Amino acid sequence: MNTLRAKLAVLIAGVIISVVGVTIGARVYLLGLPDERQAIGPMVSQVQLLEQVARAAPSLLSIQPKPAEGLVDADMTSWLREELTARGTPRDVMVSRTSRDLAMLSIPVDGGWLVTQLTDLPPPGGVFSMILMFFAFIALGAIAIALFFANRMVKPLVLLERAIESVGPDALLPELAIEGPAEVRVAAKALNSLSSRLKIAMESRMRLVAAAGHDLRTPITRMRLRAEFVRDEDDRAMWLKDLDELERIADSAILLVREDAGKSVSQSLRLDLLISELIGELRALSYDVTLTRSVPAVVQANRTSLNRAFRNLIINAATHGKRARVAIESTASEARVVIDDDGPGIPFELIGQVFEPFFRASRGRAKNIEGAGLGLTIAHEIVQRAGGRITIENGPVRGLLQTVMLPIDRAGRAAPAEIGESD
Repeated sequence: MNTLRAKLAVLIAGVIISVVGVTIGARVYLLGLPDERQAIGPMVSQVQLLEQVARAAPSLLSIQPKPAEGLVDADMTSWLREELTARGTPRDVMVSRTSRDLAMLSIPVDGGWLVTQLTDLPPPGGVFSMILMFFAFIALGAIAIALFFANRMVKPLVLLERAIESVGPDALLPELAIEGPAEVRVAAKALNSLSSRLKIAMESRMRLVAAAGHDLRTPITRMRLRAEFVRDEDDRAMWLKDLDELERIADSAILLVREDAGKSVSQSLRLDLLISELIGELRALSYDVTLTRSVPAVVQANRTSLNRAFRNLIINAATHGKRARVAIESTASEARVVIDDDGPGIPFELIGQVFEPFFRASRGRAKNIEGAGLGLTIAHEIVQRAGGRITIENGPVRGLLQTVMLPIDRAGRAAPAEIGESD
């Protein structure tokens, strides 16, 4: 009932039913309900006429040995007998119903029963039941009409809602068609204008970051040359270390811009094989990484970008969390990669900031660990562009849980055999 469609349907149906109900109520109040006994007079005349025909020309009528079959209508039979008695011709007539709309009149005559069909009888249950049935029919029709018009009225808004839900990884709205009622056209124009301004602002931001990263390289190079002439070895080492960190930040910023603005080509690839190869490379570089479980999974993504994303995540766990354990799971709809470690985790109040550029859980630890603070940001951007998502949370006992979920590529071909667990 909280949707606009439901409220419009209830309003339209309520108006129609209320108008019809008031009309019927006013008619009953002013004129009263029809008297069911009004049909008795014509029936008495019919009985008397048939009796006269039976006496004058019995051969014209079919006399039956027993009355008509069916359920006896006690009210109509009683009213008809009373009216015949009142007119001085009492008869033990019977009114029986063989169906809802068919009634038979049985008149006792010499030698049997005279059976004939009755018409224009009130329905079983009386006029009031007929009014209720009519009102129920009107209510059902009003609900159907209300739902139809509510859907037609809400359809443009549904199209806007679907367009907003289809916002891509670049956080931009698709171009909306300018059609429908005037209000919807105005809303579509405003959303298109907003999307255009957002695109311009994001491109400007990316150009600024890229320009800053490129421009930093020149002074960093000059400072590195000057640092080589510092006589004190400790001072020279500190200068070079700081310059290395500045260079990593500049390179990571440029890489982030490339991932944000790039239109990489996707392909079907075996996620389990990609991660297995990556873990082998990292182990060769002396990172403590273990593949605890792996099942075949085919996803749609750019191989180079996805490799970079998982490299960042696994190195993050192996560096900050001492060691990384990787498990690959798969369901009918998505592949799941879980990376856990033995580190100190992230304070709860900071867990929502992990994907922000240059995020550091601890400024004190950042001095002893290499990195620009953009690894998670770049990984998050890559996974989003592949149609997936990343969640990061503290482990139940210690460490950090990094979970990557990617949609399964149903068109791809997965290998039939499962890759066993490895150490």
